[in-house]
Amino acid sequence: MQKLTSLCKRRGFIYLGSEIYGGLKGTWDYGPLGNELKFNVKQEWWKTMVKEREDVVGISASILMNPKVWDGSGHTQSFTDPLIECKICHQRFRADQKDAIKEHEKEHKGKVSWTEAKKFNLLVEAKLGVVEGEKNTTYLRGEITQGVHVNFKNILNSSRLKIPFGVAQIGKAFRNEITPGNFTYRSIEFEQMELQYYVRPDEKESMRQYDDFKKNRMDWYKNLGVKKENLRLREHAKDELAHYARAAWDIEYNTPFGWKECEGVHHRGDWDLSRHQQFSGQDMSYFDEETKEKFIPWVIETSGGVDRATLFFLIDAYCEEKERIVLKLHPKLAPYKVAVFPLLKNKPDLVEKAKEIYKELKKYFNVAWDDRGNIGKRYFSQDEIGTPFCVTVDFEALGNNTVTVRDRDTMKQERIKVFEIKDFISEKLT
Repeated sequence: MQKLTSLCKRRGFIYLGSEIYGGLKGTWDYGPLGNELKFNVKQEWWKTMVKEREDVVGISASILMNPKVWDGSGHTQSFTDPLIECKICHQRFRADQKDAIKEHEKEHKGKVSWTEAKKFNLLVEAKLGVVEGEKNTTYLRGEITQGVHVNFKNILNSSRLKIPFGVAQIGKAFRNEITPGNFTYRSIEFEQMELQYYVRPDEKESMRQYDDFKKNRMDWYKNLGVKKENLRLREHAKDELAHYARAAWDIEYNTPFGWKECEGVHHRGDWDLSRHQQFSGQDMSYFDEETKEKFIPWVIETSGGVDRATLFFLIDAYCEEKERIVLKLHPKLAPYKVAVFPLLKNKPDLVEKAKEIYKELKKYFNVAWDDRGNIGKRYFSQDEIGTPFCVTVDFEALGNNTVTVRDRDTMKQERIKVFEIKDFISEKLT
């Protein structure tokens, strides 16, 4: 992890938030390459969960919501972690994080004593209003889920969707984490990508759809290059099930700091819509025109973290091979799809030809330009940021209009015609 975090800062993937002022624990800024990688993760999720399906639409709900939403969802009552405090240094920990507590006790040579565990609400408060002292309390959303459910009737009334159907959303959420850590794994500000899939209240059929989503979400990570031995599905034990959950499984990734949750697949029953019906007084039921039935739909949810997925893709891709460091990111996720080099920067004809190719490829891909140092260093530089292909324009290109294309993972080179480059790369991105 130390090597990866160093690479992330050095190459412009991820920086500590507000670093020049000493930072703010649990916040991270994505640099030029990290922003591209994270954007690609979101694009691939949206493509799979929305564009390629006929039964899913997307929305983008507000971060700030009427605080009554969080009463209806149960967050103001039960969105809590157990908190204990060291009586010596007053550092706080989650009471269920036994390993962290043991490590802290070693710092005080076992003499530490703890306060009794208290419930700590994770919602981040915000104040709205123009007059100081008369501002109303609301919350930054603790999850993006509720923005979908409160719009259930709006979506139904403004579309032709019929059960079963899903609503997808990608957006920021905020949690007042007691112990943020492990780089971007646990932060106070993060991004989620979720699908809320509404189904009939039928046990057998809903579980069939639930099992399909478990498989589909596992396949998504594998198809984007995550090694299958680093992924597993884990069912929640009875004592960790949320009170509303009919079933809950986590997709976990084998990180350097242990198996950690990457995404949850949850069967939420009718909890969300029935609660919002109760607290808002609005009818949240669905009427089936064909069967003339009226019912509160059940919800199958897939809930993944954009930041966590991005981190796990980075961890899985990081390789050290003799003298080079390589990020073997799937080409679909790589910040740059191709880099273009003139063999020598002091030869105007080579630079001009390389610039022509660079500008043409930029119409279709995110392309890097590099003319610094020798060609070997340029290759290794692109390897370290995960660029899958490097195009080198040499003197032969001026004569027969061919270039060499180097593969990041195998380091093999092949010579192709300039007009073939676009199709060559496009084929690797399908």
